[in-house]
Amino acid sequence: MQKSDNNRGQKNEKPDTLGGTDMEISFEKKIELYMMMLEIRLFEEKAIQMFREASAPGQIHAYVGEEAVATGVIGALQKDDYVVSTHRGHGHCIAKGADIGKLMAEICGRDTGYCGGRGGSMHVYIPEIGFLGTSGIVGGAIPMAVGAALQSKLQDTKRVSVSFFGDGASNQGTFHESLNLASLWKLPIIFVCENNLYAGPTSTKRSTSVNNIAVRANSYSIPGIIADGMDVLDVYEKALKAIERARNGKGPILIECKTYRFYGHFDGDPGTLYRTEKEVEEWKRKDPIPRMRRLLLTENIVQEEELRRQEDLINERVQKAARFASESPWPKPESALV
Repeated sequence: MQKSDNNRGQKNEKPDTLGGTDMEISFEKKIELYMMMLEIRLFEEKAIQMFREASAPGQIHAYVGEEAVATGVIGALQKDDYVVSTHRGHGHCIAKGADIGKLMAEICGRDTGYCGGRGGSMHVYIPEIGFLGTSGIVGGAIPMAVGAALQSKLQDTKRVSVSFFGDGASNQGTFHESLNLASLWKLPIIFVCENNLYAGPTSTKRSTSVNNIAVRANSYSIPGIIADGMDVLDVYEKALKAIERARNGKGPILIECKTYRFYGHFDGDPGTLYRTEKEVEEWKRKDPIPRMRRLLLTENIVQEEELRRQEDLINERVQKAARFASESPWPKPESALV
């Protein structure tokens, strides 16, 4: 029998903290974070359009709504740090520095894509920027991030590894095994749970025994903290502290980012059978992009005219990426055996 929501989880679900919240973030960094979120959003919207026009084969799992998580966490990394992603990974690719033209070409199955069009949306691998891959297997990539962190520790490179995964993956054995080993060996890794409340169509209320996934870190003697996944500054600040801690040899941390996907699980899933319109609209009011835009203008960090100019430039880059993908050749049949 399913437990009542009122009885879910542990009695004392108190996530850890990493200190105060008075970090000074420069104006330049705030602008950078906003622009990155916007680029991810426009890219995703364009990728969805191309999929619906049959220009992109396979499937699209949109990151729309969750941009603050990838932007905030990866914005706190160094260029040579590692990132391992999920089936919903375009945002992680872009935030890590992927060429959006080559990324769009890969999604469209073209020869000029990062994997020659063979990986598609869910299997993108860009080792030259420390992006160790997206994965169509829920929870399947978490151990890869642990392996990268182990290499960093053995070679003393000071590189930090970040593993992104969803709330559904936190119920997989790979999640628990990975946290156990990372804690045992004090590896430089940040586990980032993008809790968008649903694993496919299944609510966490029906699938997960705790209200806050962050508290699961306690079982492995590592800190577990919660970030507002709709607030890029909160994510960035907490990620920066966690990454510094890991880089200094103090071991892993689990960050649970409370976020929400505005689209269905994949494009074609309307999301209406398991989510109410009211719920979706409530989360859309927390949209991290207009939220950050208002802050930039309210704090006089940038003027409206300059902001619009930068936004137009981003839109032009995304449109150029789409044209590059559309005009790129398909892989030659004979290359399948190479």
